[in-house]
Amino acid sequence: MKKTVVLNVVALSQRVIGEHTPFLKQWSDKRKKAAISPVLPAVTCSSQSVYLTGKWPKDNGIVGNGWYFKDECEIKFWRQSNHLVQSPKVWDDLKAKNPDFTCANMFWWYNMYSSVDFAVTPRPLYPSDGRKLPDIHSQPMELRDRLQKELGQFPLFSFWGPNANIASSQWIADASLKVDEWYDPTLALIYLPHLDYALQKFGIDFEKISTSLNEIDALCEQVITYYERKGAEVLLLSEYGITSVNQPVHINKALRKAGYIQVKDELGLETLDAGTSGAFAVADHQLAHVYVNKPEELAKVKKLLSALPGVEKVLDKQEQEAYRLNHDRSGDLVAVADKDSWFTYYYWLDDKVAPDYARTVDIHRKPGYDPVEMFANPDIKFLKGKLGWTLLKKKLGFRYLMDVIPLKAELVKGSHGRIPEDKADWPVLIGGKQAVENEDVAPTDVYSVIYGIVNRK
Repeated sequence: MKKTVVLNVVALSQRVIGEHTPFLKQWSDKRKKAAISPVLPAVTCSSQSVYLTGKWPKDNGIVGNGWYFKDECEIKFWRQSNHLVQSPKVWDDLKAKNPDFTCANMFWWYNMYSSVDFAVTPRPLYPSDGRKLPDIHSQPMELRDRLQKELGQFPLFSFWGPNANIASSQWIADASLKVDEWYDPTLALIYLPHLDYALQKFGIDFEKISTSLNEIDALCEQVITYYERKGAEVLLLSEYGITSVNQPVHINKALRKAGYIQVKDELGLETLDAGTSGAFAVADHQLAHVYVNKPEELAKVKKLLSALPGVEKVLDKQEQEAYRLNHDRSGDLVAVADKDSWFTYYYWLDDKVAPDYARTVDIHRKPGYDPVEMFANPDIKFLKGKLGWTLLKKKLGFRYLMDVIPLKAELVKGSHGRIPEDKADWPVLIGGKQAVENEDVAPTDVYSVIYGIVNRK
């Protein structure tokens, strides 16, 4: 089997490869390039699961980064168990082909409790005093301690939030090279998220994203050079491309005004009670799964949402079949934003009663994806002083609330999730001519490309 690395450079598209990515431009110009037709939704968990299983969301069950867990009546995002993926993965089939095959999964999603040989993924600690501490989960378990002893603690607060920066991607890259040095896996899956941050914040504005492009380019050069010197085949891909947006769509506020959303008063603040709501939307970038409790209300809800400015289309279960999204986990309706818009999760009508988590980085309690978590509230006076005082309380072991996230959805200038009209904004697949044969590939074909490379001596 051929030693292979699949480098997942999040948000990389042909549009951003160029002047500010000199290494990637030169490297890719010598190789076969293809555009991957995006999955709907074109988001991390769905795209990765399609790539690794060769199956669409209707078969593998990953309909987004989060969905409504009907048996629990709860909306959950960013779950981590690989058992949620309902189809075999490429490493399972390669292991069946050759028992000597080994695989390292370095931060691709649904990493925990899978059948890979080596795995590392973020897994913060939540002590009972209310703190959130950086940490990772690994397979084998002792790999966690070995890596953090060698490289230092995983920089969780550089992985997401207002301080997201290259440090987390650098740590993942360094950890991947250490795992290769120690274990020499046949297949390495490496996730580098850095480019995602600037593009979601600023959209396609090269004056503002050029530094991030330079940084990810240099990191790719480090990783690719290392593996190619070892004779490995490098396949570079992305999950989606990001396009510029200027209109947040408050889909749950529209449902609230129409009487469908039920909230609960918790200490004077409002939380969404999905189990008793007539209809609600699980917002995930430019797509929203809409769950409707009463079938007789479906047509009315679809008409309501279709009329919202910024909504391009609303798919019922039958219409979802064309996109292979018609799984039991998907919404009764799926709303897709137009090219200039994206969906917020906001459901309150007055910011004074927004839940306490709304102004924090809290990816698990929010009933939807919130890209505004990348911004610190510009309206807070003496912001640096507030942050310093809060961090001091954290270090001293006191409870603290890092409530610095604004409720200003208009700050977000880039998004993804729908299928862009221009192929320059589609995810890329770059590799040798034997690996990438066509100029356009279906997302399900990525599985076959990976399998074919590894299985070639």
